[in-house]
Amino acid sequence: MSSRTAAVSPAQALGGRSVRTSRTLWNAAFYIVAIAISAFMFLPFFWSLVTSLKPNDEIFSMPIRWLPSRLTLEHYRSAFTTVPFGLYFWNSLVLAVAGVACNLFFGSLSGYAFAKLPFRLNKPLFRVLLAAMMIPGIVTMIPSFYVLKHFPFAGGNDWYGAGGNGLLNSFWGIILPGASGSFAVFFMRQFFLTLPSDMMEMARIEGCREFRIFWNIYLPLTKPALATLGIFTFQAGWNSFLWPMIVLNDPNKATVQMGLQAFSFNHQTDFGPMMAGALIAVLPILVLFLLLQKYFVQGIAFSGIKG
Repeated sequence: MSSRTAAVSPAQALGGRSVRTSRTLWNAAFYIVAIAISAFMFLPFFWSLVTSLKPNDEIFSMPIRWLPSRLTLEHYRSAFTTVPFGLYFWNSLVLAVAGVACNLFFGSLSGYAFAKLPFRLNKPLFRVLLAAMMIPGIVTMIPSFYVLKHFPFAGGNDWYGAGGNGLLNSFWGIILPGASGSFAVFFMRQFFLTLPSDMMEMARIEGCREFRIFWNIYLPLTKPALATLGIFTFQAGWNSFLWPMIVLNDPNKATVQMGLQAFSFNHQTDFGPMMAGALIAVLPILVLFLLLQKYFVQGIAFSGIKG
């Protein structure tokens, strides 16, 4: 044994044991608090699930029954028979998928241009984009409605945008205003900044055109960012309520979120079918997140590295 090695004193051993005990207590406290917060956040979902399976006479029973005496699927049948919930579900799916496709393409294309193409107005335009992200959506609703209503050669309009309803009461009135959101462009730009520019220079030397460099070389490397942006965009489009209610007047074009309000009438709410419909409306987002959660975590980790 080396002469420099000294025996551990009882005080040092006691101090090390105290540090380990303190660390264990802190870890235990952290997990207890995390489990408590998780249970608190899960409670509304659990209540919705239980309410959708309860008989009507037990929904407002006192004291509260957290577990039903018997399970029933009557509320789920009512959700599809009271209103054409299947049609609303399909309309929401079409609008959400179209919004995702547009945002992924145009957002990644614009993000690539801001990140990799050194044009003169790059930074000024990007500052304008950042400023646009700070404007609440409610502020732009009236101008957007006016533009859609007076869109030329659409919905019976003439060259001057008069005489018809333009893009109102059509799915295009929902898809086009959000086809390339400011957040999508910003998010994809941040991810493209993390990718090296050497591949782009080599491809240009080989004679590749700019769009082919974007489409064949850089876009396949952004799968984590595309998955993350797809989840965010799908969730926003699927849960959208106010704008579709303003634009769509045809009941056959209503979305699932608009359909849920059909269970509230005459100042009363049929909570059983509403909870069943709400749970059905949540399923696509849950399935999408479970399928793409690996890419979602990677996209969040890499997107804010460079400014």
